[in-house]
Amino acid sequence: MSTHQELDSSNTEPLQLEQLQQRLEELQEQLLQSQKLGSLGELSSSIAHEFNNILTTIINYAKLGLRQKDADARTKAFDKILSASQRAAKITTGMLSYARSSSDRRESHNLASLLNDVLILVEKDFKVHRIGLDINISADPYASVNAGQIQQVLLNLIVNARQAMEPGRTLTITVSENKEDKMAEICIKDQGTGIPADVLPHIFEKFFTTKKADKNGQGGTGLGLSMCKDVMESHNGRIRVESAVGHGTKFTLRFPCSSQPAFGLKSSEKPNHNPQPEPSPATETTFV
Repeated sequence: MSTHQELDSSNTEPLQLEQLQQRLEELQEQLLQSQKLGSLGELSSSIAHEFNNILTTIINYAKLGLRQKDADARTKAFDKILSASQRAAKITTGMLSYARSSSDRRESHNLASLLNDVLILVEKDFKVHRIGLDINISADPYASVNAGQIQQVLLNLIVNARQAMEPGRTLTITVSENKEDKMAEICIKDQGTGIPADVLPHIFEKFFTTKKADKNGQGGTGLGLSMCKDVMESHNGRIRVESAVGHGTKFTLRFPCSSQPAFGLKSSEKPNHNPQPEPSPATETTFV
């Protein structure tokens, strides 16, 4: 009898392990989605303020257009309304694209375009906190990625960088491509306080954080950077961080390049900005 029970137990163990593994994957996916919405929540106030400004513009020019008898003046008012409406549509599309729960499907995407979609979401937030943005796109690389996951990584790093800086500072973001090793790079460099050398080796560990959670429970989970690491590794990429106290922090995302799809995303515009100078040589670097 005992032998029969032992056999039954050994048969059920693999099934239980499989069920536990499946449940773990489901919980990880839910956690990833929660992190995604949490990052978007960080920007909710500034996005709502931006929508209010857009609506004010539309209402004022609609009133102006109704009062105008001159055709040229009415056309100008309609142009302003159209421009404001298109701006609102861009923000809405970016929010829906980012927040939407998606599968692990990967396609060849223009990395500069993915970055630009994220910048639309943070633009107002940076203005509110008086943080400058210096964008330097020197290449137009494509990579086979899950667009939503990479945008989540970018948003997480950009929001973290903004939070680390005092008003009047500048965040520098560069997009480049190394033709020799066929790797694309996105660098996010802040002018914040920097990360102490004893803390730097631990920043990608799950639940490790030096930030206290705010009144809404945001900002202190210690899951953001570990998520970034997991996503980059799942894309056969790498995330690197360089930091020194008093000289800011730079995160570098590296992606294997892919071919441009026949009917891919539209290539992004390349703003002609000069990148910020490199930080002091006294930096700490962690490779993952």
